[in-house]
Amino acid sequence: MSYPPSNQQGQHQGGMYPTPYNSNYPPAPAPGYPTPNAPGYGPPPGYGPPHDYQQGPYPPPGQYPPPGGTICGRPHRTPADGSRRATTRQVMTSGWMNMPQGIPNCPPGLEYLTMIDQLLVHQKVEVLEALTGFETQNKFTIKNSLGQKVYYAVEDSDCLTRNCCGPLRPFDMKILDNYKNEVIHLHRPLACDSCCFPCCLQSMEVSSPPGTIVGTVEQEWSIFCPSFAIKNASGDTVLRIEGPFCTMSICGDVEFQIKSGDGAVQVGRISKQWSGLLREMFTDTDYFGITFPMDLDVRMKAVMLGACFLIDAMFLKKLKVAENTSRLI
Repeated sequence: MSYPPSNQQGQHQGGMYPTPYNSNYPPAPAPGYPTPNAPGYGPPPGYGPPHDYQQGPYPPPGQYPPPGGTICGRPHRTPADGSRRATTRQVMTSGWMNMPQGIPNCPPGLEYLTMIDQLLVHQKVEVLEALTGFETQNKFTIKNSLGQKVYYAVEDSDCLTRNCCGPLRPFDMKILDNYKNEVIHLHRPLACDSCCFPCCLQSMEVSSPPGTIVGTVEQEWSIFCPSFAIKNASGDTVLRIEGPFCTMSICGDVEFQIKSGDGAVQVGRISKQWSGLLREMFTDTDYFGITFPMDLDVRMKAVMLGACFLIDAMFLKKLKVAENTSRLI
């Protein structure tokens, strides 16, 4: 069978399809001129708008899709708050991180840390503390780099200790998961932080699950730059933290470097992020970022989280407590 078929409708005489050289097709219009309304242009006969088609003005831009209706055959629903739709970022930030399953040799509740190399710690603003300078129990939200909630931390201390001892106060910190189970417990005893008392420096004990010590954070004696040793349950130094000479946040971030056990290689950092002039002046709320190696043992990641809270209490709240005291006086 030859192509094209011999009985094809519309075949030109001579067995050939019409071309611009053997038919009376209208010539191409000159450049810049509209197409003339001549035969051969436009849709073939028999094609036209549906019988119920009604031409009308187009809706103004930005009104597609209408509330309800369908999009590509699927129902379209408008959110209850009247907004068009929730972005992917909003969906992530409103929920909790899913717990990884089947992680061997991992304390319960630390499975989240196996998939994380960065944590964001946001302190909740307390209205009473912002207005009066009266120190209240601190509360923190701990998120991953996508903005998903991982843990929730609550300080456990009494009123007299908070307002008399200030940044040197002893406290316990409960770190809870999505189901309000305590997965990490932090204990900070009362101690000094001056270089004049090298035998009574700051420390933080980290337990997971509560009652099982997984590591400690111990301040090392130094004159100018703060230094800490991150130790495992056996007392071996796994990592070190070295701070800057000036730990005050002056319109910028304050960074503490996380280094290897011998201090030769930097493997992460703890940074106090600048949260804005008003927040820095009138509250003691802080934003932190912690980065560490992905393959670091989850127990040491939990200890690094404890080091973040210890550094916050020692250095970054000291100036703000003084400011609040001066306002009350």
